[in-house]
Parts: sequence; C-alpha cells; structure tokens
Amino acid sequence: MPIETLLTDPPIWLMDPLLEAPDASALLAILDAELAWQRPALRLFGREHPIPRQQVWMGAPEASYRYSGREFLPDPWHPAVAELRERTITALATTGLEARFNSVLLNRYATGEERMGWHSDDEPELGHAPLIAALSLGAERPLRFRWKNRQAPAFNVWLPHGSLLVMGHGTQERLQHALLPRCLPGLRISLTFRRVLSDHHGR
Repeated sequence: MPIETLLTDPPIWLMDPLLEAPDASALLAILDAELAWQRPALRLFGREHPIPRQQVWMGAPEASYRYSGREFLPDPWHPAVAELRERTITALATTGLEARFNSVLLNRYATGEERMGWHSDDEPELGHAPLIAALSLGAERPLRFRWKNRQAPAFNVWLPHGSLLVMGHGTQERLQHALLPRCLPGLRISLTFRRVLSDHHGR
C-alpha cells in the first residue's frame, strides 16, 4: 500500500488507499444505512448548540469519554467497523506502529457545508501523545492543519475515498486540525480510531 510521509516531526502519514474503491463504497453505504446517527447538542458559553454534523461513538464498554460537560457512552461494535479496526491495526503493524484501538468516532457530513471546528484530539482519556488513525469514505475533502505555536503556515491534507490518515505520537500536542466548510457535494463519513485508557476515570 502506498504510504506518503506528510510530516516527520511530529509524524503524519497518508496511506492511500487502505480500502479499494468498491470496498470503500460498499462500507460507506452500510454505515450510512445501518448506524444510529445522532446530532448531539454541546454546551458552549451557557447555551446548547447542535453539532454541524452527525456522529456515532463506538467501542468497548469501558471506552467512555467526556466532552463539553457531557459523558458519551460507546455503542457496541458494528461488525463492519470491528473488521475495519483489525484491518487498520494490521496495516499500521506493517510500518512498525503498534496500535491497540478500542474505540472509534464516526462523523457523517451530509454536504460540504457540514464541518468540524479547530481542535486537537488531546482529551485526558486518550493519554499522553496518542496515536490516531482516520479512515475517509465518500466525498474527498481537505483536512486543514495549523501549528499551535504558528511556527509554519497552515496546510491542507486532501483525504481521498478509502484513504487512511495516521497522526503519530506528538501530533495532537503540537497541531490542531479542522474540516472546514467547502462548496463540495457528496456524503462523507470519517472513522477516527483511538484508544481510551481504562483507568482515566481515576485520574
């Protein structure tokens, strides 16, 4: 599988494709039709705001996390997603990366106007310097990165149908990323695999 190194410090790679187009399209249709997509409201500055996309949090029973004052409990693994998790772990192992993903955040963007704001995946539940792997399905859109210390210009990473973006150790500490609105048609679903630490409630 072709692997492109986008950054070396911190390491970011793009594996394109992880899934060939027919398999990626079949998975997109399954997830769109079979998952219980939700649009939760998050509290910001004392007001409730529905998120500008739909999502499903999925994983092991202990893989809960808190965000914006709410605790999200995982749905059980869908068989197709569980199989994809194993495929992703195997692909990373071929590059020397050990992944022990126990959860995944799925985001559904119905149009190019739906979005994800600037953030880092640095919640305490993920531990220090987490490894994050994100599979993209459907309409190709760019994920925009910016350095927290502004040491260099922001940049885009276009995410093709069936590709896997791997954000290595240290990426969340030093960069933020966002899926900004674009005048682009088509459904997009992303699956962001991560590991929630089982002892995070006691920290």
